[in-house]
Parts: sequence; structure tokens; C-alpha cells
Amino acid sequence: MLTLARGTDRRRPAPVRRHRTDRRRGAQLGGGLVLYAASIALLVHAHLGSMPWDVLSQGLARATGRSLGTVTVVVSLVVLVAWLPLRQRPGVGTVANVVVIGALVDPFLALAALLPEPLPLAARGALVVVGIALNGLATALYVGARLGPGPRDGLMTGLVARTGWSVRLVRAAIEVVVVAAGWALGGTVGVGTLAYALAIGPLVHVLLPRLTVPVER
Repeated sequence: MLTLARGTDRRRPAPVRRHRTDRRRGAQLGGGLVLYAASIALLVHAHLGSMPWDVLSQGLARATGRSLGTVTVVVSLVVLVAWLPLRQRPGVGTVANVVVIGALVDPFLALAALLPEPLPLAARGALVVVGIALNGLATALYVGARLGPGPRDGLMTGLVARTGWSVRLVRAAIEVVVVAAGWALGGTVGVGTLAYALAIGPLVHVLLPRLTVPVER
């Protein structure tokens, strides 16, 4: 009886560890998506150039008269449809990405609008720096949760898998297209857009290994 009890005790920690891992993954996903929406608002409010996909969303928002949050959701859904021929499969994190970021962009923009206007250039530059850093952290958090890629990330990885091209080439091609389209529609392109393009890769490269959650098979 003593031997059986000891054997049973040894088997208990595994479900506990999985439960803790699942809680961490959920917390990382949620926190990362909230921070991602906040980073979008900071860069947009700085008026020095938005992130590539947000340039497109801004242009579409101005063309349609819809809010940035609403357009962000619609763009995400259209991108998900583009997953179909690429045979990509969404996860919980994919759906959460669409819902959480789309729902929070407008409230965060409203909070940013409470800042005194006009902001001096130095303050706007600080918003860009903080926004990019926050976005790098947010990306590493939600990707590291390993609960499914965001719509735009899945489009990139799907194209990489189908074409055999490098991640760098595919990402650059996608971002050039969306920035050009967004700029033509009235989206904001500037030094913030360039700074984001140069900084986000190295930031995520450093942070992602530290924030990726080990998942037991």
C-alpha cells in the first residue's frame, strides 16, 4: 500500500505542471494582445508613421469613414480568408488576436487623445520609441504563448511554406505592398514606419526565446 501511494504521488505533478503552463500561455497571450493594441495607438497618435499594416488600416479607415479598430478587424478577417489556399490552420491565439486587438485599438486611441495637443516633436518621438519597444514585447509574448499565429503572421509563414522564399523576403514584400496601398489611401508613412521596420526584427529575436513557453507533448 505504501509503494502504491508513493507511485501515485509521483504521477500527480505532471497535470499540475500542464495546468500552470496553460495558465501562463493564456496570460501571455492576453497580455501580449493588450500591449499590442496599446502599441498601435501610441504609434498612430505620434503621427510620425505607423506600423506597415496599420498604414493600410489607417488609409482604409479614412476612405470608408470607419474607426481604426473596426477596419483592423475587417482586414484581419480578409487576411484569414487568404489563409485558405495556403492551408494554414488558425488557433485560439489567432481568433483572440482578431477580437482583442480590434476591440482595444479605439479605446487606447481615445486614451492617447487625452494627451495635451499639440505634442512637441520630442514627445512624439518618445511615443514612437515606446510604441516600438512595446510592440516587440507584445509580439514575443503572444507568439511565445504558442496558441496560434496572428492573421498577418500566418499569412507570412504560409507564403514562406508555399513559395520556399525566405522569411525576410516574404515579410518585406508583404509590407511594401500594404504600406504602398495604405499610403495611397491616406495612411501615415514616416520615420516611425521605417524605425519599426528596422527595429522590430532584432527586438523579437532577443525577446522571443526568453518568453517562449515550453509545451509538454
